Amino acid sequence: MGTDLERLATLVQERRLELGLGIEPAAKLASMSKDTWKRVEAAHSVRATSYTSIERALRWAPSSCRRILKGDDPVVVEASPAADDSAIAVIPKEDLKRHVGDSVNSAAIGFKGDLTADQILDLNQLVLEELHKRGVI
Repeated sequence: MGTDLERLATLVQERRLELGLGIEPAAKLASMSKDTWKRVEAAHSVRATSYTSIERALRWAPSSCRRILKGDDPVVVEASPAADDSAIAVIPKEDLKRHVGDSVNSAAIGFKGDLTADQILDLNQLVLEELHKRGVI
């Protein structure tokens, strides 16, 4: 887990700097002590609630720190141009492909008909190719 914490530390520091935040302002945004923030950037473990606070301060989607610790990338959240409280999450292409594929598979399985497993896989591939042509993935 040591290298996972180091990767998290690196990505937290990079994102903090990308947002133009010092350690103290970032910690204040996260409602935590600067010492706790420094522990994360020094690759030391902290409470799970601290990771949740860091995600909010860095404008990452919930569970992004956990994703990093598992070897995935964080999901960046941007404010929506709409006037409401919605947000836009930037989902990595590989994750989007997996989610779309899983959704197609689930929808095809629930389809009332005689689709074979091979037809479901073909349908999945066609949907992914179409989304690729459109520049979505």
